[in-house]
Amino acid sequence: MQTSLGFVAPGYEGVLALFESFLAEDSRYSAQLAAYRNGVPVVRLTGGPDMAPDTLTGAYSCSKGVAALVIALLVQDGVLDLDQTVAHYWPEFAAHGKDRLLVREALSHQAGLLGVEGGFGLDEFTTSRAAARLADAAPSWEPGRQFGYHALTIGILMEELCRRTTGEALQDIYDQRIRKPQDVDFFLGLPEDQDARYRDVLYEADPSEAWVDPLSLDGMNGNAPVSTIMELPNIRSVRAAGMSAAGGVGSADGLARLYAAATTGVEGSEPFLTAGTVAAMTREQVWGLDRSSGLDNAFAVVFMKPHPSRNFGSHRAFGHEGANAALGFADPSYGLGFGYIPRRAEEGRSPGRAHRLAAAVRRSAAGLS
Repeated sequence: MQTSLGFVAPGYEGVLALFESFLAEDSRYSAQLAAYRNGVPVVRLTGGPDMAPDTLTGAYSCSKGVAALVIALLVQDGVLDLDQTVAHYWPEFAAHGKDRLLVREALSHQAGLLGVEGGFGLDEFTTSRAAARLADAAPSWEPGRQFGYHALTIGILMEELCRRTTGEALQDIYDQRIRKPQDVDFFLGLPEDQDARYRDVLYEADPSEAWVDPLSLDGMNGNAPVSTIMELPNIRSVRAAGMSAAGGVGSADGLARLYAAATTGVEGSEPFLTAGTVAAMTREQVWGLDRSSGLDNAFAVVFMKPHPSRNFGSHRAFGHEGANAALGFADPSYGLGFGYIPRRAEEGRSPGRAHRLAAAVRRSAAGLS
């Protein structure tokens, strides 16, 4: 007997069975799951306490993948060149030997700018003031020589490149050119009239977790005045500003529809990105041990790429995972757009629930090919 709300298309019954098994094994489990294939919804499921199909909640770094689609549009328009230096568009960025860093390098976590001493104020992240502080910072390594996840500052980089090349805010471009035209239920800047739909992300602090030196490379990644980045989308001012690194909120269907609209089109429309743009943005730039965390990671231009411990899709897949294990991606090999958002933070990477569900969706799609 199905306890979740929603549907799966014929051939995706295995996805439903897996989702139902998660609900059966954990009474606190709440999540949304959605998938589109060739622009058509094939999975829409919601289950668990205080989670409805129209619930919005935090998706953390899934926001980076959403913002990266704005960067992709600027590349497609010829406004932004991935092989030009950041300083070409943003002259102040050249300080402290950063003058030769390419846009593609900066947006694949190679800048060495994980944060600034003293941190950024929450009201500062989406402003040119934060960008000016970052431009004036000395990198922690020779830019372009290694990589380390820029958990919050990659959003500052993306947003300032948008301002410098278009004169507009990244969030405004997203709203006007992507979210509204494509009817996407995911926000970089949640309007006040939608806030009643928001439900806080639930998470549990681990008292046994080792202290992280705030001036270490890993500590610099949490460069905001909060006890944990898990707080971020639960703060109204953060989700209202829509910081592109971690402040986006939405539904799983919003994430899935967004990636489908970009790559296959939805409801008979053409995709808003060309195949050439997708190829340019999603070619892997770095892989190996992350200089910040020591974990293995793989990145294209902003987007995460699949690898053995984050095995969410085929070699052509691209997307982003969030700190609560939310996941959004496109997989052109299968014509898929995928979205998963849990209400309670859970284990990410493989073999987390999101990745098991992603594998079930791909298995179903492959069986129907």
